[in-house]
Parts: sequence; C-alpha cells; structure tokens
Amino acid sequence: MNKHLWKSQLTPYEADYALWCAEQGAILREGRLSDIDRENLAEEIESLGRSQEDEIESRLNVLVMHLLKWRYQAERRTPSWQATIIEQRMRIAKRLKASPSLKNYPASVLDEEYVTARLRAAGETGLSEAIFPESCPFAIGQILDAAFFPEER
Repeated sequence: MNKHLWKSQLTPYEADYALWCAEQGAILREGRLSDIDRENLAEEIESLGRSQEDEIESRLNVLVMHLLKWRYQAERRTPSWQATIIEQRMRIAKRLKASPSLKNYPASVLDEEYVTARLRAAGETGLSEAIFPESCPFAIGQILDAAFFPEER
C-alpha cells in the first residue's frame, strides 16, 4: 500500500469494501488520523462486537434445539447430535473466553433463542410443537455444561 495516499485518492467505503479496509488499516498504522473515515470505521468496529453476539445466539439456538431433540426423541439419538452439542458448547466457550464481557450474554438471550429452537426441534423431529415446553426446560448452566445430556421425558 502506498504510504503517501492523499485523502482524495482513498477508496470510498461503498466502492470497494476490501480495499477500503486495507487503506484504513494502513492509515491507522501510519498515524494519519485526520485521513480516517471516522464514521464508517466506527460503524465497522461496533459491528464486530455485534457479530460476536450474533454468533453466540446462533450457536445457542442450535445447541438448545439439539438438546430438545436429545431429550424428546431419545430413540433417534445419533452420534452426530452428540457431536453437534459438544461442538456448539466448545465454540460458545471459546467465544466467551475471547470476550469475557459477554459472559452473561447467553443467559440474557436464552428465552428469545428458545422460541426458535423449539420450532426448529418440532420441525426436524416431526413431533408436535406441543410436546416441547413453552419455556426452556434447561438452565443456562446445564446448557453450557459439557457433561449435561438431558434424559428422556
């Protein structure tokens, strides 16, 4: 990257995102703060934090759905369900380790994620939605506990 880019030569955010990112990184490294695209850069940094939350929500949803399937369709349990449960727990734990400020985030979104996980579990199992409790039958500690696998109901 040319260390002597003039502001007028910088790529607009909307024109080429990858090039814009590379240019903004170079500008930061060079300490040319007056040339920074402040608004778009601030938006991008904030979206990085939101993406961490989105990942936790998605993984929690998949995890809860598989725990429901594990409990309510015990006769169809597969090693792949177990592997999915283990993987989602590990990936959530990894994300929480990297961002300790999100430690309580899974608990704060559990009720919301349960609604979708319940619908997905019903759809994937072919069981009536009424089979699954209206509120999550698992505590967040159980959900994230590597040793927890719910027994059949």
